Amino acid sequence: MQKTFVMSWSGGKDSALAYYRAVLEGNVPVALLTMFEEDGSKSRSHGLPLEVLEAQAERMGLPLEIGKADWNGYEKEFIDRLKNFKREGIDMGVYGDIDLEDHRAWVQKVSAEAGIGVSHPLWGRPRRELLEELIAEGFKAVITVVDTARMDAKFLGREFTHELIEELETLDIDACGEEGEFHTVIIDGPIFVEPIPLVFGDEIEAGQYRVLEVKLQD
Repeated sequence: MQKTFVMSWSGGKDSALAYYRAVLEGNVPVALLTMFEEDGSKSRSHGLPLEVLEAQAERMGLPLEIGKADWNGYEKEFIDRLKNFKREGIDMGVYGDIDLEDHRAWVQKVSAEAGIGVSHPLWGRPRRELLEELIAEGFKAVITVVDTARMDAKFLGREFTHELIEELETLDIDACGEEGEFHTVIIDGPIFVEPIPLVFGDEIEAGQYRVLEVKLQD
């Protein structure tokens, strides 16, 4: 049965592939939801500026809703946003989790509190299989955040290819980055009417993380 949904949107590869699969299953997207830092400067999960996420949403033909919160207020803000979507008659939220049970449990908890349905289109699929699908379907993802405690910052700016997957796996790094080893930004794919015109700038140090500056082309 066709359902309307809001996409929990990070701007990266997993949320993009989950969105794509949800649409292929016959569901109807209504909005994207991204959580931002309290000051609204960048997204919580992937550290992307608002203009980049707005450019993605525009090329998907969807409104971008943002929540702003520090980590202490994150859950309440997220639930409030879900309640708003529920009031608008949206059936469910779609999420890009693959196999981390604590992530799924949290999503189910906050969704139950908001009284809205949940879909995890990628759940339980082999990680490598999902990466192969991402490339085969024409998505272009670039690594923009690296946890230097777990992998080398030299991977910043690398586009996802079969060669990159092999390279990461040879180094015993999860090529999905499911445990937070790295984050990506999606710059092209079948969900966009045209590519996102991004430019990559300086590397920024943030504790043990290295973050690649991402902005829209002038």
